[in-house]
Amino acid sequence: MTDNRKFEIVADTELPGTPERVWQAVTKDTPAWMFPTDQWPDVKTTEEYPSHLVSRMDGPDGWFNQLEHVLEPLEGGRAKLHYVHSGIFADNWDEQYDGASKHTEFYLHTLGQYLQHFDGKPVVFTDIQAPPSSQAPDGFVQLKQALGVDGLPTGTSVDVDIDGVGRLSAEVDFSNENFLGLRTADTMYRFFGRNVFGAPVGMTVHEFSGSGDSELTAKAWGAFLEKVYA
Repeated sequence: MTDNRKFEIVADTELPGTPERVWQAVTKDTPAWMFPTDQWPDVKTTEEYPSHLVSRMDGPDGWFNQLEHVLEPLEGGRAKLHYVHSGIFADNWDEQYDGASKHTEFYLHTLGQYLQHFDGKPVVFTDIQAPPSSQAPDGFVQLKQALGVDGLPTGTSVDVDIDGVGRLSAEVDFSNENFLGLRTADTMYRFFGRNVFGAPVGMTVHEFSGSGDSELTAKAWGAFLEKVYA
């Protein structure tokens, strides 16, 4: 195999937290803003707290997946993050690269939301997948219409009744053709239009109320998604 399967995704951003807090978030608190990574068999090839972290996984045939975080303190308790995700995509290179690079912007935005609004609070994480029928070309638009937020710009406050879930008083904290973020006083809802990357639409719930129940959350939102895509 040649090296044309390699990829590198680079992002630079400022975050509302000190390098120490960002380090904690990207190592121990990933369920609060992304997904649990504690099961990953990664090796920390560089670990210079709190400024430089490189985590790497290696597999057969030269496969690898590597995340690098370089952190610099800024004034006002903020941090500058230089993020590099590199590795090998074995197949569907273009689609995988497109998906991974677009997810990066959304995840780093969500990291910032977590640090700004919920830093250090215990989280209950839930991952819910929509049915296979959500892979239709307009799958993500269908979801945004069902949520009553289609066409609303970032920063809009919404009050929506979600069938079987209840009332959400939220802010649209992120919105583009592939991703949607809704943030309430105690929860972040992340919606992923993965239908354009050849997968079902998905969502994650990050609940900081102290009384979250992942099973009930999955049941309620799962039933809602079934109705959307029935």
